[in-house]
Amino acid sequence: MISPLTIYLIVAGFFLWIFILTAISNLFFYPHLQSASNPEDGFLLSICIPARNEADGISQTIFSILAQTYENFELLILDDQSTDQTADIVTGWAKRDGRVKLFRGEPLPEKWLGKNWACHQLSQHARGEMVLFTDADVTWKPEALAALLAHQRKTQAALLTVWPNQITATWGERLVVPLMKFAIFSYLPIVAVHFLPWPIFAAANGQVLLFTKAQYRAIGGHQAVKNKIVEDVAFAQAVKRSGGRLRMVDGGSLIFCRMYQAWSEVLKGFGKNILAGHGNSVPFLATSTIWHWAAFVVPWILVLVWPVPAVIFIWVSAIFLRFLSEMIAERQPVKAFLHALTMPLGVILMTRIALQAVWWHYGEGPEWKGRKAL
Repeated sequence: MISPLTIYLIVAGFFLWIFILTAISNLFFYPHLQSASNPEDGFLLSICIPARNEADGISQTIFSILAQTYENFELLILDDQSTDQTADIVTGWAKRDGRVKLFRGEPLPEKWLGKNWACHQLSQHARGEMVLFTDADVTWKPEALAALLAHQRKTQAALLTVWPNQITATWGERLVVPLMKFAIFSYLPIVAVHFLPWPIFAAANGQVLLFTKAQYRAIGGHQAVKNKIVEDVAFAQAVKRSGGRLRMVDGGSLIFCRMYQAWSEVLKGFGKNILAGHGNSVPFLATSTIWHWAAFVVPWILVLVWPVPAVIFIWVSAIFLRFLSEMIAERQPVKAFLHALTMPLGVILMTRIALQAVWWHYGEGPEWKGRKAL
């Protein structure tokens, strides 16, 4: 009779190597944003930024956008009923550069989520052939916009989404935020995303969403995802269903984002999204959590108490998978190896986030920037 431990080793090893092969394929085929010359046609681009209580960082974002080598754009910023100095700061920039335009957000209607409503309002003012939705905490190197547009022209993407280089400072950020890219690089083969029509192979990052205006309108814009927490994934799936071309690219050294400033923000931010990312299914989230413990925490325990070859193989495989996912993004072996060694701590913190999400799911839900996030 096969023991439970043997079954665990077989199952964990099988899935780890499925994901290792996925990560290896992504290591070779995942595109990275590269510096490029400005597109020759010089079309108008509408850059849309929803901003709610972003006074601490929005100047840096605006400055980075206005410094772009590609200059034919309008920068549309909606002040989503901020209670800080966000509107005043944007007004100051608008006086200095006519490409910056400030809009005042209307009250949030029923059945709309705040960011989706803000983006919908911005879309009503966008005049460009292309529409770029980005966040107030995303910063851009001067050649980034030209690189993004050149990549879109090269791939003819109806929706081009970018995974920025995530800036982290505190330990909570360092252990958790990189796991977003880990999931994308380890579990989702980029070849399938780009060349298979099935929506299951679709993802996107709401930090950078570049649409052709025709595709954005064809799938219903933000009106169609008004109550979706992970509206970016919903957009990606809708594009595939419509027959449009979805492309993902790593932002490399050109686009950056610091999502959160401390563990408390990481907990709230990931906590309000993680359940939606699992199809709003508590059993699915529980299964995902159990898998990550089985793959990345349990092997560390077993290798200390029972270091037989099969256990060591699982332990090394888990480290190798995390190492590969980090190498896809940054190609820094030492940093990638250190991230692999801290993976169990990240899984433990993600479990804390998952428990918080379930608590909110059966309770009143979280608040985000002063209003209900769900």
